[in-house]
Amino acid sequence: MMIDKETRQRVIALIRREVVPAIGCTEPMCVALCTAKATERLGCRPERIEVLLSANILKNAMGVGIPGTGMIGLPIAIALGALIGKSDYQLEVLKDLTPEALEEGKQYLGEGRIHIGMKEGHCDKLYAQVTCYAADRKATATIAGSHTHFTDAEPMAGASAQDIEPCNDIQLNMRLVYDFALTAPLSEIRFIEETRTYNMNAAREALKGNYGHNLGKTIDRPLSKGIFGNSIYSHIISRTASACDARMGGAMIPVMSNSGSGNQGICATNPVCVYAKENENTEEELLRALILSHLTAIYIKQSLGTLSALCGCVVASIGSSCGITYLMGGDYERVCYAVKNMIANLTGMICDGAKPSCSLKITSGVSTALLSALLAMEGKCVSSEEGIVDDCVDKCIRNLTSIGADGMGVTDKMVLDIMTSKKTED
Repeated sequence: MMIDKETRQRVIALIRREVVPAIGCTEPMCVALCTAKATERLGCRPERIEVLLSANILKNAMGVGIPGTGMIGLPIAIALGALIGKSDYQLEVLKDLTPEALEEGKQYLGEGRIHIGMKEGHCDKLYAQVTCYAADRKATATIAGSHTHFTDAEPMAGASAQDIEPCNDIQLNMRLVYDFALTAPLSEIRFIEETRTYNMNAAREALKGNYGHNLGKTIDRPLSKGIFGNSIYSHIISRTASACDARMGGAMIPVMSNSGSGNQGICATNPVCVYAKENENTEEELLRALILSHLTAIYIKQSLGTLSALCGCVVASIGSSCGITYLMGGDYERVCYAVKNMIANLTGMICDGAKPSCSLKITSGVSTALLSALLAMEGKCVSSEEGIVDDCVDKCIRNLTSIGADGMGVTDKMVLDIMTSKKTED
């Protein structure tokens, strides 16, 4: 069904806001962005920086590489945010990094100027507050709700109204997602091609180094080919894992994120692109599949929240399964089958922070995406008689997000307790 122009414009605005470039893991980049803004407000180099973060930000930033530094975690991201960060760059806040700036950042760290703590009391799951001090002055910046949304009264330079005020987003459903992807004029959705440019390039660049656990490169090696074959499947998981390896390993490679996560952007993009190329789909089919994949992930995130106890690869791989099902020739019914098959399988995968082993989880998600698409094309679908699956695909998605956002709250706290106590013991 053709979507009216006003609705299309609102959907496009939502995609453009949620699918944006990012360098490095978005949680430490969010904190670096907040630090850059507080420093700009202070007007000089901070003598001391105090940072208060939500538990989910802490969890996601503890074990991930910071691009171009060879270092892990928040302290160096905060130091560089203060010294060379520019808030206008948003999630590419550290893209001006140089070797000289890195040495200056390491020295700044050694001087013990940065203090990081957890925000007490109730706060958004995505929350960062940075206060910078110099002599008798101080300046504060606060981000909450999304990775670039400043809640302070002072607007961010160059920000639009949607960056400052709460967003009046269009509320999606699966039928709207599918109809938009299949009927929107190509001229209106061609921008989604940038996701292929960024994220497939990240996969290629990853092969030039040894990042993370080298999962993508390992799948390409002769022994792996003897196990997986030289197949569409092996190519998909290799290209997807490689981009994640580089990103989590701290490579200075930009990716196109989805809903505040670079890994979600990779997982919603690369499987669709590789399948479309090897299946010889048309350029139009690829663009529509990418829209379907990314918009499905955005839809699920509307009820799940930006950060949760549920691994983001579950959400993004549901999107890529939808895109691949469409590329296989699937209609709306088959796409819904794929969603249900995914939810029957992957629900409950925990998020234990951003780190190099995220590529393992992404590979699990993408493998399930392919399996779910194949079953859907055979007319096979997990029924409402089984587990949490419902006849209504939208209710099925809400069951998934209720578990991730509400039911796994205790799990989330336990995961953070395990991670922080382990660090203390070390």
